[in-house]
Amino acid sequence: MSLTLYYHPFSSYCWKALLALHENNVPFTARTIDLWNEKEAAELKSLWPIGKFPVLQDSSRNHTVPESSIIIEYVDQHYPGKAPLIPSDRDLARQTRLCDRFFDFYVMDQTAKIITDNFRPAGKNDPHGVELARKVLATAYDMIEKDMANKTWAMGDIFTMADIAASPALFYADLVEPLASRHKNAAAYLDRLMKRPAFIKVLKEALAVLPPGFPYDSQFKASVQRLAA
Repeated sequence: MSLTLYYHPFSSYCWKALLALHENNVPFTARTIDLWNEKEAAELKSLWPIGKFPVLQDSSRNHTVPESSIIIEYVDQHYPGKAPLIPSDRDLARQTRLCDRFFDFYVMDQTAKIITDNFRPAGKNDPHGVELARKVLATAYDMIEKDMANKTWAMGDIFTMADIAASPALFYADLVEPLASRHKNAAAYLDRLMKRPAFIKVLKEALAVLPPGFPYDSQFKASVQRLAA
């Protein structure tokens, strides 16, 4: 296998890279990185000095690809599946990329702000930042609810990079701000995403490494276990 993915199974942005590979049925070598391990962190930085995952290394093309959205584009271009993850129509492709950015910036990043505040040292919490993050997330929820009123996937009838971005973003967001009570369309969309075989595989791998002290432990387990019911 020419592809090696450097990642951690619990990272939302790593999920995006994993989903692209699984959706396209692309074989790859999985290289799990523990950023708290100095040797493993140094190995990652030797590939991408920023030191963030995921990073995809392609030995056959002598190419290293960082950043989740760029990895999706790379996989779609060089290791395409039955259906493209980015539409060939340039206008639709631009809308797909915008949707990818929307889910990253206004759903996942806001959710991460809320979750990681639980792990800050005593006296270092950021209640104002969390409050702002919840406001942005609420606006994003309303936009998604309206947008998904009459669609199966983010771009309509085709599954794309936008849906890959939505998968971890909405899954983690639903843990901190449940969708079902006021956002039925968004909740139904998440349910469709979670039933895709690629996402089920990613979720089960993440469940196996659920970190101790994760504040939404029970919600995470319940969501994954619901798929097996």
